[in-house]
Amino acid sequence: MRIGAIAGITFKEAKRDRVLYLLFFFAALGILASRVLAILTVGDRLKIIKDVGLASIAVFGVLMAILIGTGLVYKEIDKKTIFTLLAKPIRRAEFILGKFLGLVLTLFVMTAAMTAIFLAIVFAHTLEVEGALLVAVAYIFLELVLVTAVAVLFSSFSTPILSSLFALAFYLIGHLSWGLKLILAKMAPGPGRALVRALYTVLPDLENFNFKTEVVHGLPIPPGIYLPSLLYGLCYTAFILGLAILIFRRRDFI
Repeated sequence: MRIGAIAGITFKEAKRDRVLYLLFFFAALGILASRVLAILTVGDRLKIIKDVGLASIAVFGVLMAILIGTGLVYKEIDKKTIFTLLAKPIRRAEFILGKFLGLVLTLFVMTAAMTAIFLAIVFAHTLEVEGALLVAVAYIFLELVLVTAVAVLFSSFSTPILSSLFALAFYLIGHLSWGLKLILAKMAPGPGRALVRALYTVLPDLENFNFKTEVVHGLPIPPGIYLPSLLYGLCYTAFILGLAILIFRRRDFI
């Protein structure tokens, strides 16, 4: 009940954030522009619409998660409202989880709105909606949930600016960590290879949630990849949230 109450308050606060609507405006603009680009560009118009549309949902969704999520906990500390909240029978873990779930709900609404615009554009072009598009968006949202957890983690001990930089670095590293696998294949056994392998194991691999290439080009998505990607996202999110709770518990606000 307490987690739900905090999540509800966080959702209401996020709805009043002008940054959220500004990012949504540019996301909608990017999705609508895909139709214009498709008309002006030589090639498969549907592929351009899908590619730009899915990229807009992913990029602006991540910006929403980072720019709003990194200030969730810090604002409470900066405005001293954290003392009022923690003076009540609210555990610090409940506070973190409530903030996280509130932002996840906000992102769900924004992602659903962006997806509705995207599907409308696709439908106007093909008069049908592919189920694969919904799968791609679902895993984009799973990625946003993980990025939200990371934003909350950094917000629990750092300023919004630094937290935003850290969260953005996490996102970029997550989509480039596949390069470590290529490096591993070329390295000789030794301490250096062990270090690179450890980094590859610890660092996130956000490409697990990226099905845009298959969807855009009409390639089949291996059915066996759905469940492992889902479990990977849920487990990594739970790990990050656990870390955030542990750090927040040890913080002294006096």
